[in-house]
Amino acid sequence: MKIINPKPLLLLGICLLTSLMAPGQSQKVGFWLTNPDKSALFQQQPSLRFWKMSKNAPPVESTVVHMNPRRKYQVIDGFGFTLTGGSAQHLIGMSPAARTALLKELFSTAGNGIGMAYLRVSIGASDLNEKVFSYNDLPQDQTDPEMQHFDLGPDRKDVIPVLKEILAINPKLKILGSPWSPPVWMKDNGDTRGGSLKPEWYDAYARYLVRYVQDMKKEGIRIDAITVQNEPLHPGNNPSLLMLAKDQAIFVKNHLGPAFEKAGIDTKIILYDHNADKPEYPISILDDPDAKKYIDGSAFHLYGGTIDALSKVHDAHPDKNLYFTEQWMGAPGDFAKDFPNHIKNLTIGATRNWAKTVLEWNLTSNPQNRPFTDRGGCDRCLGGITIDGDKVTRNAAYYVVAHASKFVRPGSVRIPSETNVTIGRPADEKLPNVAFLTPNGKKVLIVLNDSDAEKKFTIQDGALVTNVSLKAGAVGTFVW
Repeated sequence: MKIINPKPLLLLGICLLTSLMAPGQSQKVGFWLTNPDKSALFQQQPSLRFWKMSKNAPPVESTVVHMNPRRKYQVIDGFGFTLTGGSAQHLIGMSPAARTALLKELFSTAGNGIGMAYLRVSIGASDLNEKVFSYNDLPQDQTDPEMQHFDLGPDRKDVIPVLKEILAINPKLKILGSPWSPPVWMKDNGDTRGGSLKPEWYDAYARYLVRYVQDMKKEGIRIDAITVQNEPLHPGNNPSLLMLAKDQAIFVKNHLGPAFEKAGIDTKIILYDHNADKPEYPISILDDPDAKKYIDGSAFHLYGGTIDALSKVHDAHPDKNLYFTEQWMGAPGDFAKDFPNHIKNLTIGATRNWAKTVLEWNLTSNPQNRPFTDRGGCDRCLGGITIDGDKVTRNAAYYVVAHASKFVRPGSVRIPSETNVTIGRPADEKLPNVAFLTPNGKKVLIVLNDSDAEKKFTIQDGALVTNVSLKAGAVGTFVW
C-alpha cells in the first residue's frame, strides 16, 4: 500500500482556508513613522495586520481610534509650501542634476517622493526676496493704470524656471498666488511697507492681478487661485499693505471680481490670508452677497488665535471653502517641539477644521536664512529644506508635509476618526488624529502621541482592528 505524505495536503488545506477567510482579515496596514528624537524620520515600518474581532482574538488596547468612512467632509487639494523668491533662488543655484533629484523627491510620489501637490507663490516680492519689487515699478509721480509696463520681471530668473521644472514632474500641481503689496504708485504712503491702496487705483490693481494670471498662463503656468492680500492686518512687513475688511469687500465686489469675470478668468478668489484670531474679517465680507458671489473661500495663518476659528467661518458660510496657507518655523529650529506642534495644529488641526490645503512657509532656506528684505524681512525663517550648494538638509517642516502629502492625494476626502466611541470611554485627547479616504479607495490615518510617555492604542475599521504603539511625540501615518 502506498503511503501518502500528509504534509503537502495539510499545507494545501491551510492555504485554501486562508483564501476563504473574511475579506480584509489578514489585510496589511502600511506604517510610516517619525520620532521626535529623529531615530525614525518618515521611515516605513514593518506592516501591521488587521484581524477580525472575535472572542478568541487578541485584546484591543484601552484607547481605540475608530474610523467611519460612511460620512464625508471636505475634499483635499493638497499639502505643500510657499515657493518664495529666495526658495527659487536656492534651487536655481544647485547643479541641474541635484536640483532635478530634489524636485522629484518633493513633487513625485514615485520611489522616495513625497508628492507635494500644492504651492503658494508671491505676486511680486515677498519678504523672502533679496529686494522688493512689483511687476509695475515706475519712477516717482508716474502711473500706469492700463498696465502697459506690466512685466513679470525678476520672477523670470528663478520662480518661473523652477515652476516649469516642477510642472514637468507634476503637471497637476495647483498654484496659489498671494500679493504682499501693490506697486508703490497705487499706495497712499508711497512706500513698499504698509500704507493702503488708494480707492482711485482699485480698478488698476484689479487689472494688475488680471495681467498676472494672464502672463503666467502665457508661461505655461496656471494660477489656480489668488488671495486678495497676504496678511492684510500686518502693515509692518516689507513689502506689505493694510487692507481692512470693508476695503477688501469693496475691492472684490466692485473691481476684482468683475475684472476676472470680464477677462474670462476662472482663477479662484480667496479672502483674508491672515491669522485665526479674526474670523470676523472673512465672515463680514461673505455676509455681503454682492461680494460673496465672486469668492471661493477664506485662507488662514496661525500666528494668532486658535485653529478652531476656521470652523467658525465654515459654520457661518458652509458653502465656501477654507485653506490653511502659511506657518513658519524659526531657525535654528527645535525638531522635538516644532514637528509635533505643526502636526497637531496644522496637519490634524487645520484639516479637522475644514481646510482643503495645509501649507508650511518657505520651501527652502540657506544656512544664513537669506535672502530677506530690509526693514521687516524675516531673518529667521527656516525652510523645509536647507540648501548649501548641492547639500540638502531636511528640516522639521519637510517631515510634517511628507506625513500627509505622499498618501493624501488631491481629491481625497476627510472622514471621521474618533477615539473610544465604540467602547464608551472618554475621548483620548492625547491622541489627536485625522483620517482620509483617497480617490483610489485607500484609507489614511495620521496619529500623534501628544503625551510625555509611550502610548498604545488600537485602530478599528469596522470589524477589523490592529494594535499600535507610539513613543511620546511620535507621529504615525497608517495606510490600507
